[in-house]
Amino acid sequence: MKLQIINGPNLNLLGVREPSIYGNTSIEDYIRELKTVYPQIEIEYYQSNVEGEIINKLHEVGFSYDGVVLNAGGYTHTSVAIADAIAAIKTPVVEVHISNIYAREEYRHVSLTGKNCQGVLTGFGIKGYRLAIESLLI
Repeated sequence: MKLQIINGPNLNLLGVREPSIYGNTSIEDYIRELKTVYPQIEIEYYQSNVEGEIINKLHEVGFSYDGVVLNAGGYTHTSVAIADAIAAIKTPVVEVHISNIYAREEYRHVSLTGKNCQGVLTGFGIKGYRLAIESLLI
């Protein structure tokens, strides 16, 4: 099984950025942990602060990988283009949010991308990535 984790804007700062919301674990440390927990899965990680690069990565992996775990960050609430890219590919996508988007500012309550995903996980902290992987294994 081959999975792609894609993180959007500002998620390269996990472990440093607002630890009260996003925790103290860096994404690099967490990806290493996931690879240890799931040695049978080829897990690749990609992060970009640029909307078009996220779309390009979805297009690149969206017809050959077994699953995508996507945390589009702030683009979740604004990007019709990323939502369209998810709809255009065959690979199932699971949307993840570290924080509970419904417990935050009202503009974060709408996910433009979620409707094109297999499922959406929000508010389980960094463990949401693992839950997303588990959902793709079913």
